[in-house]
Amino acid sequence: MSFYIKAWEDSVNKVKETSKRIGASFPHACKNGFYDNSYPSWWTNGFWPGILWLMYKVEKEESFAEIAKEVENKLDEVIQNYYGIDHDAGFLWILSSVAQYKILKSEKSKQRALHVANLLAGRFNPKGSFIRAWNGEGKEGWAIVDCLMNLPLLYWASEETRDPRYRHIAQAHADMALKYFVREDGSVCHIVSFDPENGEFIEVKGGQGYSPSSSWSRGTAWALYGFALSYKYTKDERYLNAAKKVAHYFVSALPADYVPYWDFRINPEGEPRDTSAAAIAASGLIEISRLVSDGEKQMYLDSAQKILKSLYENYSNFGKSDESLLREGTSNKPEKTNINVGLIYGDYFFVEALYKLLGNSELFW
Repeated sequence: MSFYIKAWEDSVNKVKETSKRIGASFPHACKNGFYDNSYPSWWTNGFWPGILWLMYKVEKEESFAEIAKEVENKLDEVIQNYYGIDHDAGFLWILSSVAQYKILKSEKSKQRALHVANLLAGRFNPKGSFIRAWNGEGKEGWAIVDCLMNLPLLYWASEETRDPRYRHIAQAHADMALKYFVREDGSVCHIVSFDPENGEFIEVKGGQGYSPSSSWSRGTAWALYGFALSYKYTKDERYLNAAKKVAHYFVSALPADYVPYWDFRINPEGEPRDTSAAAIAASGLIEISRLVSDGEKQMYLDSAQKILKSLYENYSNFGKSDESLLREGTSNKPEKTNINVGLIYGDYFFVEALYKLLGNSELFW
């Protein structure tokens, strides 16, 4: 039996148990064995329903669908009050509303997702060709690498409505990211600051990386996967080339067990790993393997499987009471937040990568 078949079975069995307690809440970080419950607008709140919908598609476990629907309903509070919605709108509603629409053809879910796509598009600054990242004074000109993973909400909305404006905004942001985020060696930065009035570049900020010139491993994973998704929707070869370039950097920088430390440009002694970066990259590498020529496929697929096998054998909580599937995730090292814990997005991308290896092609992105 291939390791990923067993890993999928173990994941499903664990979620069957943990979902009884977690229910329709907003798990983010698993500390002291249990997932917390974050506030409704927190950026990770789509990953739990995303896990449930992926498993529902394969296992047809009705309880998974019911919990995912409840979580989506709770997210209406965020839409109605318009607090906290930012560039991460895709993470919340692609994996909840778009997922339910694709699986169950829910018209209400479709309307939710299109409404949020409008809100995301409304964050686009035409002067600098970027989607504004966070809210708050002083951040009006900030763009971040994570946003590449939220662009599929706009691509999907463009296809669903046959309105190219959503796609134009997504591509403009992706083009900006090609220019300002990807370095010559394939590493990426986290935050780029522009003048929000005239769009002129100001500076690179360290963000969740060690420094402005360092290489935050999760940001690298967001980039390799995000550019691959932009290529998937647009067939613009520049995006695929960028995804491959970043992927080569990521894989070449991995330690012997294929699970990165939180930043590639630090002395690793005593530093924490980030299993979430590994899981994101693994799913992104599988995505790239589906987009490249036949002669290139196996290289990306082999790298993804090595990462996933190490996560399963060395960093998982199977057979343990901890609710997260993976341990040793690092959320925000510079701010000393959620270090060496299970993270719901690490779990999601681990499940998504296994889902792909099982031969499933339909995704929510």
